[in-house]
Amino acid sequence: MNQWKIQNLLIDRIVESENADIDPGYFFPETALEDWAPHRKLLEPHAMVPETGRLIFPIQSYLVRTPGHHILIDTGVGDHKQRERPHWHMCTGRVLIGGLAAAGIQPEEIDFVIHTHLHADHVGWDARVSDGEWVPTFPNASYIIVKKEWEYWRMVHEKTPLVHMTDSILPVMKAGRVMLVDDDFELDGALCLEPTPGHSPHHVSIVLDSGGRRAVIAGDVMHTPAQCAEAHWAVRPDFDRDLARKTRRAFLERYSDTDVLVCMAHFASPSVGRIVRHAGAFLFNYDAEGL
Repeated sequence: MNQWKIQNLLIDRIVESENADIDPGYFFPETALEDWAPHRKLLEPHAMVPETGRLIFPIQSYLVRTPGHHILIDTGVGDHKQRERPHWHMCTGRVLIGGLAAAGIQPEEIDFVIHTHLHADHVGWDARVSDGEWVPTFPNASYIIVKKEWEYWRMVHEKTPLVHMTDSILPVMKAGRVMLVDDDFELDGALCLEPTPGHSPHHVSIVLDSGGRRAVIAGDVMHTPAQCAEAHWAVRPDFDRDLARKTRRAFLERYSDTDVLVCMAHFASPSVGRIVRHAGAFLFNYDAEGL
């Protein structure tokens, strides 16, 4: 199931890919093979392949429909993008666009694109190729980016050019489609940004509220359900590992044992659930029912 309802808000998972290609020891560089043993029963087979021990990570976006707007949270890897990872390199399947179509939405109908952060696997469909040039994929959308996140990556790009800046973010900046906002930005009276820094300098989560019911689209605060029990586990791409640990622990404390629906970017399908306290730490209970 890929759709959930929060009062008068509708949330769809739009999955671009889901591959078993993550070496846990590499991606979580502070862990050893034996550290994963207590969690294999929880992870296998939906989040870890029993035969190989590889982690299963989706690349996906979340479509949020409010009474007034169609909002897309993050835009995946994209097509025709030169990327280092084989599963990401020069894709041509228009999978995310097809997923939106299956949900009844065309690119022209997206009103806002909101980014949790500006890593390559979260911005790829910002722009597409048209007549040999990069143009906004969602031509009528305002692309919402936290101003401090943009400023950081702009400075990095000026020193050492980043291909995903060139083929995904800069084209929408050039087209005048970007809204640079503070990390407490609100929209529609039903959506607000929540600072969750560490994985990137100014990473944010998106909190949805409708009639007192809430959901949070948490981006890369965590990458695997095992981090609910092992909140200190950092991932290789973390900008500031200590800050990411602090943010993750605070996130788990804040949303545990509540009815808040937690929507993760890279948790294996169905990626959505609730956090509960368990054995002195936390556990992620998947919600496979949806609508």
